[in-house]
Amino acid sequence: MSSPTATLPPVRDDRAKLAQLAVTKRRATGLLVAATGVFLLTLLGEGERGWLGFVRATAEASMVGGLADWFAVTALFRHPLGIPIPHTAIIPERKDQFGRTLGEFVQDNFLSPDAIVDRIRSGRLAARAAEWLADPANAATVARHSADIVVGLTDTLRDEEVHALIEDTVIARIEAVPLAPLAGRALDMMTAQNRHHELLDTLVRGIDRAMAENRDELRARFGRESPWWVPEPIDGRIFEKLFDGLRKLLQEIAADPRHELRMEFDKRVRALAVDLGSSPTLRARGEELKRELLAHPELRQWSSALWRDVKETLRAQAADPDSELRRRLAELMQAAGARLRDDPAVQAKAEELAAAGVRYVSSHFHDEIASLVSGTVARWDANETSRKLELLLGPDLQFIRINGTVVGGLAGLALHTVVVLLG
Repeated sequence: MSSPTATLPPVRDDRAKLAQLAVTKRRATGLLVAATGVFLLTLLGEGERGWLGFVRATAEASMVGGLADWFAVTALFRHPLGIPIPHTAIIPERKDQFGRTLGEFVQDNFLSPDAIVDRIRSGRLAARAAEWLADPANAATVARHSADIVVGLTDTLRDEEVHALIEDTVIARIEAVPLAPLAGRALDMMTAQNRHHELLDTLVRGIDRAMAENRDELRARFGRESPWWVPEPIDGRIFEKLFDGLRKLLQEIAADPRHELRMEFDKRVRALAVDLGSSPTLRARGEELKRELLAHPELRQWSSALWRDVKETLRAQAADPDSELRRRLAELMQAAGARLRDDPAVQAKAEELAAAGVRYVSSHFHDEIASLVSGTVARWDANETSRKLELLLGPDLQFIRINGTVVGGLAGLALHTVVVLLG
């Protein structure tokens, strides 16, 4: 079953761009008609010598150059004259392939674990974080935010749900309930407050920065994927629009909490929570952990009051700037920063742990991010996509037609001059 067609975002200044496109089309077509008219008039003359031969050669070459560029530009968006010539109507016919190519490039070059890990290591994140954390004011700031995050995390969990988890699941039913599906339900609880979108924000901004830093490689890859007969200037214009459009899309995803792609990511993460509960490997690991927990003598001493007491204590401690919690957190952060700053071995270990964490996240989510790009492009209506791209690219492409007509004429004039001089 095919996916429903998605609506493309509106083109900014739609009417103004449409008017500009119409003007440049008339200019390009008018120049082509003028060249054709001059050529036909020269046919009324006698012979090709004298000044008439130069005019005829110039007009003929202009006509051919303008016609060739008209065909190339038109073939991007539709079949010229409605004739289904192979390798025409490129954008509507190959829209899905372009989307897959972009998705694959993002996946291979921006979301590969090695590329992200290299970026972390080259940025000396551990050393820079150590210097920052060693400052007492910064350590206090981190402690305050950490306390707020802890309280915020407790707020995402309803008391009734936690009590039920403690009383019914952890104590009374732990032997009957596999831990892996339980972990999936815990992930569902976390996604209820959209905490997983913070991960998406980090990945999207990272992709945007990586695209900006790898623009030349993207341009070269796009040129290799384009049909051989498409002129290089047209390739360049299309790439610029697609590249800028994709970066704009990434920035819109980061800025808009209700963006379509963000909602698609949300759906896929929730599906992942379901998969976590159904994996045989995870189920086996959960059973092993359950046996260890059941062997602990203090397990059955917990009660439903535990969660309420912990939550109230965390609230009070987080709200008080002089609380033991915030003071200890600040001391811990400052000490960790100093240790990290002064001990190269600890720095190396911290970078290794960070790289392992990023590698895990990248390995599990890079396919999902790449599929958002290709999947969204695939859902766009082909004709509407072609129309809007023509609206965006059209004026510049019409100037290519004009340039083709002019350059063709100059080339014809030069060739005729050479022939006359040699003859």
